[in-house]
Amino acid sequence: MNLLNGKKALVTGGSVGIGKAIATAFVKNGADVAIFATNEVRIKETVAELEKSKVNPTQDIQYFLVDVSKKTLVENAIATLLSTWNDLDILVNNAGITRDGFIIKMTEEDWDEVININLKSVFNTCKAVARQMMKAKKGKIINVSSVVGIVGSAAQVNYAASKAGMIGFSKSLAKELARKNICVNCIAPGYIQTRMTDALTEDLKEKILSSIPFNRYGTTEDIAQAALFLASNMSDYITGQVLTVDGGMVM
Repeated sequence: MNLLNGKKALVTGGSVGIGKAIATAFVKNGADVAIFATNEVRIKETVAELEKSKVNPTQDIQYFLVDVSKKTLVENAIATLLSTWNDLDILVNNAGITRDGFIIKMTEEDWDEVININLKSVFNTCKAVARQMMKAKKGKIINVSSVVGIVGSAAQVNYAASKAGMIGFSKSLAKELARKNICVNCIAPGYIQTRMTDALTEDLKEKILSSIPFNRYGTTEDIAQAALFLASNMSDYITGQVLTVDGGMVM
């Protein structure tokens, strides 16, 4: 079932992990997809895989090497994309990093980098696409937050602040854009099996698993399916919401 047949989607942080899974799900459901990332080798590898996932030979796959924390770079890339596509139906803000540490040791650079890449980037992309979506009177904006933005996490004040900020940003933007038939929602993943969780110590992994009723980490595909729902017409009357995908960790 091609839930996104003919739709055009942009996914930031789309070359690996959750972003790659979302881009793949969108392509497999008929969408044209553009991805933003910063690693040229990985982004080209991902584009080659996306090309093989197409269900229609006319689907367009594009990529841009963009630091999403830089407003001018984001604006230029989106302007170039829109000059080809004319419109954009779906924006997924997934780009994100961690720079963990207790606050007494956290540097200003660690704080600024996480806030800029995780949160300022959402402002940059949403501002760049809002006018076009408002003119078209349609659109889906999906911001990938985290359960950490809801419940907090020790040694992650920068990451938690950025993810909580995404939720407040999304709820406010949803109220601004609802009159133009644009839906803005968040996905809050729990602990998902990615490179980030692979780096955790075994003791911490066991502690995390004990807090998840399903007793397993989520997969990137779990998040991709949630994004597919929010991007499709099945969610046309849903906006300003936070969909937690966490195996029951936060209830």
